[in-house]
Amino acid sequence: MSKLDLPRADRAGQGVSSRAPSMDGALDEIPRPREDGGRRTVPNRAGRSRRRRAVLGTLAGTVVVLFFVTVLLGSYTVTVPDFFRLLAGEQIPGASFIVMEHKLPRAVIGLLVGLAFGLSGSIFQTMLRNPLASPDIIGISYGASASAVTAIVVFGAAGLAVSAAAMAGALVVAVGIYAMSYRSATVSGAAGSRLILVGIGFAAVLQAVVSYLLTRTDIRTAQGALVWLNGSLNSSNWDRAVVLVAGLAVLVMAVALLARSLRGLEMGDDTAAALGVRVAPARLGLLVVAVLLAAVATAAAGPVAFIAFLSGPIARRLLGGAASLPAAALVGAVIALAADFAAANLIPMYLTSGTTLPVGVVTGALGAPFLLWLLVSTNRRGQGG
Repeated sequence: MSKLDLPRADRAGQGVSSRAPSMDGALDEIPRPREDGGRRTVPNRAGRSRRRRAVLGTLAGTVVVLFFVTVLLGSYTVTVPDFFRLLAGEQIPGASFIVMEHKLPRAVIGLLVGLAFGLSGSIFQTMLRNPLASPDIIGISYGASASAVTAIVVFGAAGLAVSAAAMAGALVVAVGIYAMSYRSATVSGAAGSRLILVGIGFAAVLQAVVSYLLTRTDIRTAQGALVWLNGSLNSSNWDRAVVLVAGLAVLVMAVALLARSLRGLEMGDDTAAALGVRVAPARLGLLVVAVLLAAVATAAAGPVAFIAFLSGPIARRLLGGAASLPAAALVGAVIALAADFAAANLIPMYLTSGTTLPVGVVTGALGAPFLLWLLVSTNRRGQGG
C-alpha cells in the first residue's frame, strides 16, 4: 500500500466502521459502510487495494509514455537508439543541443512541475475538505505572480531572480492568508471555509496589482511578463531542473512525515483531535509544505493554471472517491506533459499556423469548464438535486 494514499472523508450522516481507525499506518484506509439495497455493507478492502494499484500503475505508465513522446517527437524527432546514444554522451550534430539542452530539460521540468502542483492542490483540498481549495483559487499563485511581475517591471529582474521573487511572494501571501483566517477560539485555528474566502479576497487584490503594473510599463516588458503569467516551459534549463529536484526531494519527505496528520484532518477537526492529532500545528505544517510545493513549481514554470485544481478531483474519480496523494501527483504530471506537448506541437500544427502557446493556456482551457461544472454540481447537491 502506498504511504501517501488517503481515505475518503466521511460524509455527514454516514457511520464509520466498528474498527477504530489506527494511526500506526500513516495512510491506512478506513473501511466505510455504505447503503446497498437497504443493507449496510463494508466495501471490500482487497478490491479497493487492487483498484488503487491498477490506477497508480496506469498513471505511472502514462507519465512515462508522455515523457518520451515529449522528448522524441514533435517538431524535431529523434529515434529511441539515438536518444540512448545521446544519454551515453555521444555527440550527434544538431540532435545533441536540441534534445539535451532543450527538449529533455523541458520534459523533466514539466514532469516535476506537474507532480508538485498535483501534490500541493491535493493537500489543500484534503486538508480543507473543499475541492475549491487549491493554490489557483485561494491566492497563492496570485501572490507569486504579483511578486514576479513587480520584480520584472519595477526592478528589471530576469531568470532566477524572477523565480526567487515568485517564491517569496507565494510565502508572504500564504502567511497573510493564514494570519487573517486564524481564529484562536476554535480547535482548528484557521477554519477551512474562512481560509478559502480570505484567499479569494487576496487573489482579487493581487490580480488588480498585476493589471496595474502591466499598464505602467512598456510593451516589450509587458509581453515578457504576460508569457510568464500564463505559465510556460519555454525557458526550461538544467539549472532550474536541479533546483526543482532538490526542492521536491525535501518537500516530498515532509509530505510523507505529515501524511498521518492529513489523514486525520480529512475526517474532521474533532475526529482528528480525538485521534491525537494536534490540529492547529498540523494544519500550519501542511499549509507551509503545500505552499512551498506550489511556490517551487511556480518559480520554475510560472503559475500554470488549474493543474493543482484539477489533479485531486480527477484522482478521486479514478479511485472511486478515495483521496490519494500519489495519484494526484501523477495526474498532475500527466496534465502538464500532455498540455505542453499539445501547446508546443499539436496546436501550432493544426490551429495557430506554427505559433506555439504557453502550457498555461491549454491547462486554463481545460480547467475553466471543470470549475464551472464543479460549481453547478455542488449547487445542485446543496439543493438536493
